[in-house]
Amino acid sequence: MTERSPFLAGVSLIADRYDGILSDVWGVVHNGVAAWPNACEALTRLRAGGAAVVLISNAPRPSRAVTAQLHELGVPADAYDAFVSSGDVTHDLLARDYGGARIFHIGPERDLVLYDGLDVTLTGEAAADLAVCTGLFDDTTETPEDYDRLLRGLAARRLPFICANPDRVVERGTDLIFCAGAIADLYRELGGAPQIIGKPHADIYDVAHAALETARGRPLKNGRVLAIGDSVGTDLRGAADHGYDVLFVTGGIHSAELGRPEAPDPGRVAALLEREGLSAVGVQPRLVW
Repeated sequence: MTERSPFLAGVSLIADRYDGILSDVWGVVHNGVAAWPNACEALTRLRAGGAAVVLISNAPRPSRAVTAQLHELGVPADAYDAFVSSGDVTHDLLARDYGGARIFHIGPERDLVLYDGLDVTLTGEAAADLAVCTGLFDDTTETPEDYDRLLRGLAARRLPFICANPDRVVERGTDLIFCAGAIADLYRELGGAPQIIGKPHADIYDVAHAALETARGRPLKNGRVLAIGDSVGTDLRGAADHGYDVLFVTGGIHSAELGRPEAPDPGRVAALLEREGLSAVGVQPRLVW
């Protein structure tokens, strides 16, 4: 591995450089089935050392719904100070700009909590003022190609399209499942212009950084914040764009291309980062203290 992105035995080796931690969730803290105890311990010890820890996720549901899921998966409450999701940012956007709108929802029923408390009406595609995509209707059986005809019709109408989760895939156990970002990609290819909410875009980082400062009790310079993530396109790109250092967890969505999850190939990791024009202050197969 190059000196620009060294493998680290533990995040403890660089912990004293940071007053705030922005940690991805899915792929870092859990895999959609169970929490990783070592990752939870690392975040807990970072907090114990004085750093504020905010979990920042592209989950398309408001944070209150996602934190309940974290508890079920075994993530302890003392591992983080606050949780910010793309669902939070999307909810605020809909409240601010789309009062009274008729929305065509694309995604599973579990994501309907996104609209709680909003002055909107859920309707069919023909009557909709805009579409909001939180994922696939059934991510266990469908692929983005199943949405080709639907999206062609929406694109032909130039229907506003909000993507509430930029992720294209996430881990669920040992499998990768498609997310809303993959649907948004297809909508764009068909001539639509999706509005993407969440990492790597500024809106979610503005909210998350404010949450860090609230937890820490004072302003924080970006250079004193460490972002932790497993996705080059969202976590690492977002950190780079906003001036945060990043710890790259390779055992997430890129593990298949980087070698064995527990022992990624240093050359492949370096090549991936170089290809994307990115670097990391540290690399770990899984987050550990």
